[in-house]
This record gives sequence, structure tokens and C-alpha cells, in this order.
Amino acid sequence: MLLAREFVSYLSRQIVRKITPHTLETPNPQGVAEIIDHIITEELTTEDRLNDEVRDILGQYADYMRREGVSYQEMFRRIKNTLIAQRKVVRASGRDSGDQMKLSRDKINDMSHKIVTALRKSRELRIKKEPNEVRLEVVRAMTELLTAEEKVDRMARDKVRSQKREIPEGSEEWDLLHKRYYAEELKKLGIDLTR
Repeated sequence: MLLAREFVSYLSRQIVRKITPHTLETPNPQGVAEIIDHIITEELTTEDRLNDEVRDILGQYADYMRREGVSYQEMFRRIKNTLIAQRKVVRASGRDSGDQMKLSRDKINDMSHKIVTALRKSRELRIKKEPNEVRLEVVRAMTELLTAEEKVDRMARDKVRSQKREIPEGSEEWDLLHKRYYAEELKKLGIDLTR
């Protein structure tokens, strides 16, 4: 997933915190956060499942690709783009669409529509504003938090790269160091993923 599960939960709680009580009223903010968390998680895992499906397809043609000298990365990109178009999936990665953040603007907008639809169906809250106003507030809150997360991630990656010896990205050591530095940088910004 593009975002850590802990950050998705934090993001969901913060969205609820930022839009309550002036936009919506609820006696159960945790329940509303869980609705938002579920939508974000489902949207992000959709593309993960799509990537797995593309890998399975390419696995069936590995010998052919090797024999013909076809680039795995190029075929992965082509098949994924075809499946995305066929299934009308909004691309999650911002880097794939030219955005600087991890999540594309299109994906944030798509998720905001789904969040507002789910909130309107929920009996655990009362929405005080027009649906589009709520959606725009959700987009603003998500964008603000994702911008901070992107900065933290970049700083953590820079710290790992600045080690005296080179640590290959994706290795267990890289992941452990990144996770540690990521947590340190979050604390510096006053972000506590448990709140």
C-alpha cells in the first residue's frame, strides 16, 4: 500500500477531527473515522491487487519475454495501463500521474466523493453542509496531511541514504531504518499516529 496502515488510521481520525463539529455532528467520532479508514484502505488496496494480477499475468509469459528480449517493466506498465482503462480504476500513485505527492489529486478527489457518499448513508452522524462543501473540506484535510507525510517520508529516506555505507532500498535493513527515521520525523512535526 502507498501509505502505512497506521498513517491511514491517523489520517481518518484527523479528517473527522478537522470537519467536526462545524461540518458534521456525531456522538461517535471513532465510528466515523472507521468508515473513512475503510474507504481509504479499500481504495489503496485495489491498486495493490491490480499490481499482483499484472505480476501473475507476466509470470505466465516469463519464458516468452526472456526469449524475445521484452522488457518486464515495459510490459508491466502496458498491461497495468490496459487493466486500469478497462476497469475504470483511478490511479493511486501521484508519481505515475506527475503529482508530487504519493497519492494523485484524482485519487484524493475520487476518495473524497466515496467518503461523502458513505457519510451521507451513515446513521451515526448528521451533515450540516452541502455534500460538495463537505467533500472539499475532506480534500483540504487529506491534502494537508498527505503533504506533511510526504515531507516526513522524504526526510526519512534521506537519512537512510546518508548512512556511511550504501543500504539497498527494499532490504530488511532499509525498511527497519526507514520505519525508525519515519517515526522520529513524525514526532518532530508533532504527529502521533496513536492519536
